[in-house]
Amino acid sequence: MSELCIFDSVHLKNFASVVGKTESEGPLASCFDMCEKDEYFGKSTWEEAESEMVHRCINILFTKEKMHPKELDIICGGDLLNQCVASSFGVKEWGVPYLGLYGACSTFGEAVLVGGALVSGGFKKNALGFACSHFCSAEKQYRFPLEYGGQRTPTAQNTVTGCGAVLLEKGQGDIMVKDGLVGRIVDAGITDVNNMGAAMAKAAADTIRRYFAFSGKRPEDFDVIATGDLGREGYELCCELLGDSLDGLRDKYTDCGMMIFDMEGQDVHSGGSGCGCSASVTAGYFLPRIKNGEINRMLLIPTGALMNPTTVFQGQSICGIAHAVCFERG
Repeated sequence: MSELCIFDSVHLKNFASVVGKTESEGPLASCFDMCEKDEYFGKSTWEEAESEMVHRCINILFTKEKMHPKELDIICGGDLLNQCVASSFGVKEWGVPYLGLYGACSTFGEAVLVGGALVSGGFKKNALGFACSHFCSAEKQYRFPLEYGGQRTPTAQNTVTGCGAVLLEKGQGDIMVKDGLVGRIVDAGITDVNNMGAAMAKAAADTIRRYFAFSGKRPEDFDVIATGDLGREGYELCCELLGDSLDGLRDKYTDCGMMIFDMEGQDVHSGGSGCGCSASVTAGYFLPRIKNGEINRMLLIPTGALMNPTTVFQGQSICGIAHAVCFERG
């Protein structure tokens, strides 16, 4: 039986993106709706800053769409912090029904799949999907506070300060959400918290193989195939794991974590990571190009490392997961 999720006439009506200072100095800076130079976003803590970023991003989407929050049926989204507090505090004032999601850095894919399923099945008229992350709040929770001044290994990644949001509705439009695949938990045996790319690469390869097996499509059917945030280390490992099983894949394959930063000019080691990585790059860079016809079909595979500080300190391995979503020009 196919595990593919096929959506019935779900289109992506609008989108918005907000990023922080380091991202505004990268090659995609001009693509984002807002680049905030103040990492605190005018607030007093990193956690409040992340909530403010969510609030601004979704407000930008409302403004673009000329939409009042009361017209929205449901919000699906999350972040990397404990109990998804950045997301819940960011959306609380609107009083819209909310599903807090956690798929680590794969959360944006999860939000699109859940929101798309609710709209496709007729349970909701529309749904907003989003994901966010903040470098400073993530470092504080998962590694060391910035004041510690610890040195990072070459395989480490820079958590993206960014948020991306999309509005899904039933019907036809410029960007269709055609189908998708829910990822499986894959344990590659990686225990190094500074090598998320290696921890997620095997899950990404598994989802890519499964998606093409169930969908009947081939890499040549896509203009772009993009993983969420494997970074340089994970990207190379994913290509190695796939080998020659999917001819032509590497010609179409990129990674959002390698795109958002200048890999040579910025001190980001192996590239970008975090929920906000694939969310902001997709909403800021890829979706406008699908809308204007530069890209006709894209496969997005947001990737996530399933762990928390406790499991890492206990020496448990870091499992990976990756979801797949196919966007097409309508």
